[in-house]
Amino acid sequence: MPATLRGVSAESSKAAERAPLPALNESFLPREHAMYRPRHSARQHTALTAAGVFFCVPLLLWVFGVRPGEFENRKLAPFPTGWNLLTGLDEWAGDHLPLRQQAVSAVDGISRGVFGEPYQFGQQHPTGPIDDTKAPAPPKTPADRPNASLFPKVVEGRDGWLYLGLDALNACHPEKPLDQVLESVRALRDAVEKSGRTFVFTVVPDKSTQEPGRLPASYLGKSCHDEVNADLWQRLGKEKGLLDLRPVLTQAGVDTKAPTYQALDSHWTYGSATVATKALAERVQPGVAKTWHTTTGTVERLAPDLPRLLGRADEVDVQTYDLAPDGMAIQGHDVAEGTFREPTRVTRFPGTGLVRGSVGLIGDSFLFNFAPFTTAPFADLRLVHSDTAGTDPQAVAAMLADRDVVVFETAERSLVGGTNSLLDKEAVDVIAAELAKRPR
Repeated sequence: MPATLRGVSAESSKAAERAPLPALNESFLPREHAMYRPRHSARQHTALTAAGVFFCVPLLLWVFGVRPGEFENRKLAPFPTGWNLLTGLDEWAGDHLPLRQQAVSAVDGISRGVFGEPYQFGQQHPTGPIDDTKAPAPPKTPADRPNASLFPKVVEGRDGWLYLGLDALNACHPEKPLDQVLESVRALRDAVEKSGRTFVFTVVPDKSTQEPGRLPASYLGKSCHDEVNADLWQRLGKEKGLLDLRPVLTQAGVDTKAPTYQALDSHWTYGSATVATKALAERVQPGVAKTWHTTTGTVERLAPDLPRLLGRADEVDVQTYDLAPDGMAIQGHDVAEGTFREPTRVTRFPGTGLVRGSVGLIGDSFLFNFAPFTTAPFADLRLVHSDTAGTDPQAVAAMLADRDVVVFETAERSLVGGTNSLLDKEAVDVIAAELAKRPR
């Protein structure tokens, strides 16, 4: 090569070395360059594959019909809208992940098998004495429930019994103070009675209240639960119109020598539902149950609610009962589960052992094993879930305005925690206004 060309080439090479590199991704540099990096390393390929499996497998399962179930005794989180989209999307995505129940069950099984204790499922492990939680001052807002994550969803008792952790949580950290809750009960009662109707108020005791014998010796919230709930029942004893179901349930347990609540469910047995139905009918129309005859029915295979909170899918045999108000013809069993979000009406032809007049029953989750028997002895009954009072109070008000008797049933934990939607001031005001416009 000529000298002149060699000189130019050398000078150009030195200039190129001094010039800045163009803005290129590291993967586009020559392989010999010190800063060269491949675009996708082996680890990146592994990460991309894992991400694809994570996002695509649930989508494929959804396409092929796999749907998440409501296994935690609550509704799945709805798709967030508006500003809630920023904070509620992760909760919705977690709830609607296919095979979530199976994953939860597997995690709990590993935790029990390896560590000898149930998995906490997002709950924190409490520190200090586990029964040293005292009831704090009532929270300022419904969302302000301090230390709620410390409370277990399920309290595991002796002999395989399970109890709902919400019993203690609501007693120790209520959403509303008890004074405010009872004031709402009185306001509802006054509105019903001033309109010329009869008001019956009944509180279903918690399983931890009615069947405490298999509770562990200590658990988070035990001291404040016992203290607050004892105060509740003492104050309820002074409330006008209260139907206390504890004595009849206790007597039923003595007579049958059997528990009044299910071992793996937060609700009572069907046998307890029959004696509660009788007590309610006698309160509305004394003497009506003289002709009643109750017999054992079929044994059904059902899934209790508490194991689902632990990621389990237990099934148990449950004894059902048949009720013949006139002593011969069996009635009831004709209201399907899940129909109470809207007012549901059940009527009977007039006959022996039936409660006369029109009755409106507002209840909570106990309706689902209460209804097969309450629909037997009432000639004209309408039922609705108390949650509907929070979403459509006008529909509840319209139903009650067409009734002679108003029955309000609530679980003890809902009352002590102030979580029953019927006792919201807005709902009580709507019902009171409608009843006043249509007196009996």
